[in-house]
This record gives sequence, structure tokens and C-alpha cells, in this order.
Amino acid sequence: MRILVTGASGFIGRALVNDLAAQGHRVRAAMRQPADIFPRSVEVVAVSDLARPLEWRPLLSDIEMVVHLAGIAHAGPEIAEEVYDRINRAATAALAAAAARNRIQHLIFVSSIRAQTGPATDRVLTEADPPCPVDAYGRSKLAAEDAIHGAGLPFTILRPTLIYGPGVKGNLASLMRITQSPWPLPFGAMRNRRSLLGRDNLVAAIHLALTTPATRNQTYVVADPAPLTIAEIVAALRAGQGRRPGLVPVPPLVLAGPLRALGRASLWERLGGNSVVDPGKLLAAGWRPPTDTRAGLAAMVQAASPPKSGTASRSTL
Repeated sequence: MRILVTGASGFIGRALVNDLAAQGHRVRAAMRQPADIFPRSVEVVAVSDLARPLEWRPLLSDIEMVVHLAGIAHAGPEIAEEVYDRINRAATAALAAAAARNRIQHLIFVSSIRAQTGPATDRVLTEADPPCPVDAYGRSKLAAEDAIHGAGLPFTILRPTLIYGPGVKGNLASLMRITQSPWPLPFGAMRNRRSLLGRDNLVAAIHLALTTPATRNQTYVVADPAPLTIAEIVAALRAGQGRRPGLVPVPPLVLAGPLRALGRASLWERLGGNSVVDPGKLLAAGWRPPTDTRAGLAAMVQAASPPKSGTASRSTL
């Protein structure tokens, strides 16, 4: 297949492009700052900042499928709503319209679970739940989905939950740094469950959408099949360091109080709330995630750890 991947240099895009190229697909990798990071078979093209109008038609020339990853990530309240709208909604709408005019066979849009919900929810989420985003990021992603629905071309929308993998940033990177402390951590009593998603598992979901006609014109929530408690997540991260969990059972309310008093209630909601996503619809479509969550978290830590003293490092070119 001839595939355009936007956001190709990002956390997901780099892994996806390399995987598609390894499978023999012809890939056009669109990124803001082209770099020599892909096999020679990959066509790398420069694109401007999506905050400004972009002429999509040249990028779509001779393309059959599009995987749209480019956008602004959830960066917090300091980003104005109109910025999210321009980059996540307007640019996606323009791409979808251009793809329809160019008769692109299939557009796969990687949206976000935040198009459907806030950072915590009391029920297990499925595609049947009405979308209810609570912030500018989630609203922009849902608006982008609506634009794709109205563009008149075959599509698949994926709503991934929090993604982990080597090189991850954001909240998981912060939690990983916390687990590197030599001290016991006060998370032993935290039994709230969170769904995570391995980057390799998301890549497998994108592959399924590219190759399975039954996924067209469908929306899927995407998460590893088994959610973990916060205590289990921390234990898996420390297992990747070759350490015991070292967890102390401090009551969650004792942890919540200081965070709320410091004006960090939203942080507690992400850390102490439930967020469970049921990927049953995607599994029924044929998705087979290759990575187990605990093993994937441990492998992420190991990939980030420097080689031990006296051990030669190896690299694969």
C-alpha cells in the first residue's frame, strides 16, 4: 500500500513508519523537521506548522491510505482553546476534505479517549457511551472526528487511552522517575484501576484498520485488555528496574488532601481516579495486542535505563 503518515517523527509516528516500511509498504512520512531517522525506502516530506493553513493535495498525490497522527497533545490549561481548535480540528478537517477530493481509499484518525471523557470516570467506557469531553483538548479531538464524519470518505477513528513505551513523556515519564527513588512509595493502598495502552499495541490496531474493510466507518476505543491498579503500575515499573515494589499502604485520602490543598486536584483525579476502557469491540474486529501491560511497562523502564557499569551497550542500526 501507499500510505501517508502525518506526525511521523512523534512518539507513535516513528514506531508506525518503521513498522510499515519493514512490512514493505511505500510510506510518505510527513513531519515538521525532516530528519534521517527512517529507512531509505521511506519518503520524508516537510510540512509547516498545522496552526497555519496547509495545502494537503501535494502530500496526497499517489497515496491510497492516510494515517493522521499530527496534532497538539494535551498540554494543559496554558494552551488557548483556539490553538487546539486550529491544530486538531481545522487542520484535520482540511485534510479530510482534501482526501475526499483525491479519492483516498481510507483515512485512519488517531484521536484520543479524551474526546469521550475526562481524566477519570466511574464506569467502564465503551464506544456506546456518549462523548463528553471536559477540556479544550478533548473538545478539539471530538470536533476533528465530527469533521471526518462529514467529509464523505471511508474512515476509522481510534481513541487510545494513555500510551506507554520507550521514550514516553508526560505523566508516565514523571511516574517512572518517581519509582526510581530508593525509598518506599505510599501507593500500596491505591486500588483504583487505570487502562493503559502499549505503543506496539496501538500500532497493531492501526495495522488492523489499514487491512480490515470491516473497520471502515467505525470508531474504536483502544486500551490494553487488562487495566491495572496504580499499585500494580508502580510495581511493574519497579520490576523493570529489578526491584521489589516497595509500596506502603497509605490511605488514598491522606494523599489526596495535600494535593487538593495545594490546588492540584486535577493531578489527584488523574492519579487517584478510575479510568477503565473496554476494547471489546476492537478485539471482536480481530485486534490482537502483542504486548502484555506489565511486561511492556517493565521493558519501557529497561529501555530508559543506562547500561550498568562495566556492561557494553549495544545499538541496532
